[in-house]
Formats: sequence, C-alpha cells, structure tokens
Amino acid sequence: MHTRRTLRRTRTAGCLLAAALLVSGCSSGSTPSTASSAAEERTTALAALPRSTPAALTPYYEQKPSWRDCGVPGFQCATVKAPLDYADPSAGDVRLAVARKKATGPGKRLGSLLVNPGGPGGSAIGYLQSYAGIGYPAGVRARYDMVAVDPRGVARSEPVECLDGPEMDAYTQTDVTPDDAKETDALVAAYKEFAEGCGADAPKLLRHVSTVETARDMDIVRAALGDEKLNYVGASYGTFLGATYAGLFPTRAGRLVLDGAMDPSLPARRLNLEQTAGFDTAFTAFAKDCVRHGDCPLGGRNTPAGQVGKNLKAFFTDLDARPIPTGDADGRRLTESLATIGVIAAMYDEGAWQQLREALTAAMKENDGAGLLLLADSYYERDADGGYTNLMFANAAVNCLDLPPAFGSPDEVRAALPDFEEVSPVFGEGFAWMALNCAYWPVRATGEPQRIEAKGAGPIVVVGTTRDPATPYRWAEALAGQLSSARLLTYEGDGHTAYGRGSDCIDSTINAYLLRGTPPADGKRCS
Repeated sequence: MHTRRTLRRTRTAGCLLAAALLVSGCSSGSTPSTASSAAEERTTALAALPRSTPAALTPYYEQKPSWRDCGVPGFQCATVKAPLDYADPSAGDVRLAVARKKATGPGKRLGSLLVNPGGPGGSAIGYLQSYAGIGYPAGVRARYDMVAVDPRGVARSEPVECLDGPEMDAYTQTDVTPDDAKETDALVAAYKEFAEGCGADAPKLLRHVSTVETARDMDIVRAALGDEKLNYVGASYGTFLGATYAGLFPTRAGRLVLDGAMDPSLPARRLNLEQTAGFDTAFTAFAKDCVRHGDCPLGGRNTPAGQVGKNLKAFFTDLDARPIPTGDADGRRLTESLATIGVIAAMYDEGAWQQLREALTAAMKENDGAGLLLLADSYYERDADGGYTNLMFANAAVNCLDLPPAFGSPDEVRAALPDFEEVSPVFGEGFAWMALNCAYWPVRATGEPQRIEAKGAGPIVVVGTTRDPATPYRWAEALAGQLSSARLLTYEGDGHTAYGRGSDCIDSTINAYLLRGTPPADGKRCS
C-alpha cells in the first residue's frame, strides 16, 4: 500500500496502494467502518519503551553529527549510526543519512523539526531539499532547524534495491487483472522475481526495516541533534511513523502533526480494502468535475459519476487487449496496468485533474498514451533515462515486514474480489490483485496491527481530508480516537493531505501549534 504526497509539490512521496506494494486489510462482507471498529477492539496497544537508555545503545545516543555541505545551497548533511538489530546491537550498524537547514531567524529557535513525506519509501531528504526546507511557512523555517532523515533502506540510507531499470519496466507493465491461469501465473512470477531481487540485494537489512525500528532510529537522531523532545510533521505513511514514535516514546513526543493519517489498528487486507474505497471516493469527485468540462472524454455534462467510471473501466479493458503507443524511447506501450497507475497518480491532487483529462483524451481519442505514461512514471519515480528511485522497493520492504500479508494465494484474492469490486467498480479488481505481492516476500512479517495510545504525550494534531484517496478520512478519525491526547483537525476537500495545499484555515491552525504550542480544539473543521 502506498501513501504519497501530491504531484505538483514533490515526487518524493509515498503510497498506500501497491502495484506491488499494498499493505492490506481483512474483508468479511461487513461494511469497512463496522469491520474496522471490530478490528480495533481485537488489537493490542503498542507498549511504550522504558525511559532509560539501555547501556548497549548509549554510544548511539551520544553521537555528535559531523555536518558537511550537501551540494545544495543552504543545506548541511551528516551521517548517524543506528543498530541494525535493536535486540542485538552488536550485530552491526545502519548508516542513516540526515540533512538540515538551520533556522533562519528572527525569533527564538524552537529546536529541530523533522519532516517525513510518506511512502513508505519516500526520501525525506529529497522532500526537505525540494519543498519543506524552502516552501514551509517562513515563520516555521525561521524558528526551527528543518531536518530530514531518510529511513533505513530508503534513498540515501542504505537503500534496498530489487530490480534494474529494464526489469522494473517489465514489472510495471505486468497485467494485474489476470483473466486466466496463464496470466495469474505470470503475475505471481513477477511478484516472486521482485521479492527474490530484494532478498538477494539486502538479506540482512530486509529483516530490519520495520516502522518500529525506524521510529527508534528517529529517537537516536533526536538525541544527536540535542533536542529533549521530537518535533515532527509527517504526511501519509509518515503519520504511522510519527504515531509509532509517540507510542514508543510518549514523554519525548513534542509537537507532532500527523497529516493524512493512517489507522495502525487495521490488518493488511482491510487497509487495502478501505484504501480502495478511498480512491473510489476521489475518483467520483474527479468524475463529477470532469463532466463539467467540454474536454472530458469520459462523458458529457449530464453523465452520472457511475457511468463515467464504467466508461473508464471499458477503456482499461480495451487496453488490456490492445495496448496503445506512447512514443516512449524504450518502446513501452500503454498497458492497462500503466494506465491505471496514471489515473491513480492524478487522484492525489485535484490540481492534476486537468492534466488527467488531457491525458485521457489523447489516449482515448487519439490513440496516444504518452500523457498517461508520464503520470505513471511520476508515480513510480522513473526518470527519463529509464532509472527508478528505490521508492517501490522500500515500500514493499517496509509494508511486507510491518503486517502479515493481505492474501496468501491467488485463490484468496479471487474470494475477496466481490468485496473489492463492491467498494470500487473501477479499481477494485486491480487493487485486490496488487495486494498479493507480500505473499511471496522472502522475510516473515514481524509487525502486527496495534492501536497506538501514546499515554503521557502532549497534544498531537491529527489531520484528515474528507475526500483523501490514499488515507481515507475514517483513518484520521480512528487514529485520533486511539491517541490519548489527539486533536482531530478536518479539511473538507479533495486530495491527499492538507497542510500547505491552499487552505489558510489549515495552515494557520498548524502554524499556531508549531510556533506557539497552541493545539486546535478537537474536531475543528476547515475548508
């Protein structure tokens, strides 16, 4: 499952769905909200760690970063070590890449503000240097050192690698709506090849890239920075990471903003099912907007959203049989799988809807798939030379370690298809099959669904967007209901996450919390 940031802001995001990366949940025919409540009742709460630092970890907590020029004006970089295995610190280290932009002033410095854009697998350093360190409100940047840590296995921090560029190209074109046994076998073979590549690249690290371990790494970084408490803004998957930190270290949790929240109490299949419903909600909003424009290729002004979805699904079916040209230098054609990801990519930000309309028009009316391929490439973080970042690799590595697989076999997927197709006639089939990837992972999951209460933490701001595709609004309500000190802040709108996306109400509320420590009233709503 992926949780990513928006297209127009940055490409270093995360995801919650997965064309090989879903984290998933559990379907039993009941409605998602009812089943989610039952799941929360069954889960245990994440236990806090002891306040004292174990002697074996003391050298890690006493590190002093050696800052150097990053090659990006205004930013400094350093390396901080963490134990590969917290249960056995003598087993070796992981080298974590850290970057910062020092507080610019005026005003009293408030310490460090760590940022994480989501994923799992998004580069926090890339996000810091391309957006947060230069685009966050001036008042925030004046008072805080803006800091990012690439999580273990991600980007600059010993990245997991699974496939090379051509192999990844083939992987992203694999049919994820198999029609027969042959196509099912091909999909399973693709998942196995992906998993085997990850296992061969990082056999030891792959066992230690969990969210709990990354949260513990953040506490080491907090100490290395000289901060008594962790101040943090996490988006999408970054909310799960931030909430996990608060659960493990509640007395060290400072001002935490969790934007586009995840629900940590859900099992993998249920997470995927509810995210599938979230994308359907977002697509319905797009469909209603699309038909108001004369260039909408999916229907006219009076076409119901349901029919718009049927028209898109018919287009996907045509592509499944006959991929169309894209003009790609590497000869890639627009397949159903690539087109689906292209549409998904545009759901993260309503600012991309016009681009999607134009791309669909070119594909459906002019037999030109270049626009949708461009959207898919942005989602997968593929560059013009055919190279990929390790976003997709790290995404699977973390997701498959954090929770037991959504499905154990193709038969289990087939049995769940009615539930997925009910919540999304357009995306349900593909999303269900995408959730099969962790079944073949070379490492057994170490995590499990858990409530996070973080008793003893100060106020934590949980932000939810009512029509968020990747982190459905219900998840923000659920996380806020679990955290003992949460304040739920709601953005009534479209797109993924809310801070810095154009709502003065959201931005001023979060800024007041970060700068003055004033949390919003629980339940505050903005538009």
